[in-house]
Amino acid sequence: MWTCPKCKRVFNNKNQSHYCIKPTTIDEYILQQDPIYQEKLFQLRDLLKEALPEAEERISWSMPTYWKGTNLIHFACSKTHLGLYPGEEAVEHFQKELENYSTSKGTIRLSWKEDLPTKLIIKIAKWCSKHNPIYFIDIKKRMIENFICRLFNLSINNCL
Repeated sequence: MWTCPKCKRVFNNKNQSHYCIKPTTIDEYILQQDPIYQEKLFQLRDLLKEALPEAEERISWSMPTYWKGTNLIHFACSKTHLGLYPGEEAVEHFQKELENYSTSKGTIRLSWKEDLPTKLIIKIAKWCSKHNPIYFIDIKKRMIENFICRLFNLSINNCL
């Protein structure tokens, strides 16, 4: 048994990796990581903010998450890699473009030693947003609104 000297939590394994204080924001999450990883984590965060400007940043499953009605994409810091979690469908969809990366069900492992594949990350994030079930509900809602406006011969700006 091992007790963390900072938070006094008890673990079975000595020097168990854990959060003494759970992060509530992505900034807190990144700043709690080893400084050697922080630059790349901030870079990834900036890419995801660029690709998903309407998504809300939050912590979900103890990971930085981009959310728009549902979780779109997560990322996490590991000692061996930077994990990007777009979901199983995204990994399958981008299988050819991801052949040089370690992947598994819903997971893309990016090496700390290599530059981030910025264009691919943005492409995957945008795909996740467009294939979000909430996105399709919004489209269906807009189609219904447009139909009602046309039915009553109203301009869309003044309709609903």
